[in-house]
Amino acid sequence: MPQPHLINISIHILAGSAAILLGFFLLAKAKGSSEHRRRGRLFAGLTLLVCTTATIGNVLFGYRPVFAVLTVLVLYQLLSGWRAVYTRASGPQAIDGAMTVAALAAGLLILLRLVEDDSGQRAIVVLSSLGGLATILLYDSARWLFPHRWHAVLWRYEHIYKLLASLFAMLSAAAGNLLPAGQAWTQLGPSVLGLLCIAWYWRRQYQQQRQARQTVSVPA
Repeated sequence: MPQPHLINISIHILAGSAAILLGFFLLAKAKGSSEHRRRGRLFAGLTLLVCTTATIGNVLFGYRPVFAVLTVLVLYQLLSGWRAVYTRASGPQAIDGAMTVAALAAGLLILLRLVEDDSGQRAIVVLSSLGGLATILLYDSARWLFPHRWHAVLWRYEHIYKLLASLFAMLSAAAGNLLPAGQAWTQLGPSVLGLLCIAWYWRRQYQQQRQARQTVSVPA
C-alpha cells in the first residue's frame, strides 16, 4: 500500500472512531446546552474530515460504490442537519438549494456507476443508501413550499434525523469494514438501529413540545 494511501486511511479511521464515540457521548448528554453546541461543532469537524479522506480515497486510491454513497449521504445529512438550526425562522435559502442539487448530482453519478459493481450484497447497501438519500432530497425539495411557521417546529426533527443518520451511517461503514464476512447485514444493521433511535428521539421531542403547549394553555 502506498504511503499516501496509508496516511489517508489512518486519518480516516482515527477521525471516524473519534466522531462515532463523540456522537454517542452527545446522545447521552443534555441537548441545547453550550456544551452540546461546542461538542457538536467538534463532531461536525471530525465528520467533515472523515468525508474528506473518504473522498480522497475514492478518487485517488480506488473507487468503491458502497463508501462513495455513504460519503455523500453522511456529508449531506451533516451539512443539511446543521443548516436546519440556522433556517428555522426563514426556511431554506440559496445555499441549501445548491447543496440539494449537488447531492442529487452525486447520487445520480453513483447510480450510473453501480452497474460496474458485480457484488450483489454491496449493491443492496448502495441502493438502500441511495434510497435514503433520495428520501431526504425529496423532503428538502418540498421544504421550499412549506409555510414559514412550519420551520420553527420541524427544524428540531430535521436536526435530530439528519445528525443521527450521519452518525449511524458512519457506524454502518465501520461495521462493513470490520466485519466484511457479514455483509450486507453488518452494514444494514446499524441503519436499522439508527432509525429506531431517531424514532425514540422524535417521540421524546413531540412529547416535550406537547407538554410545553399544555403548560402555556393552562390559565395562571
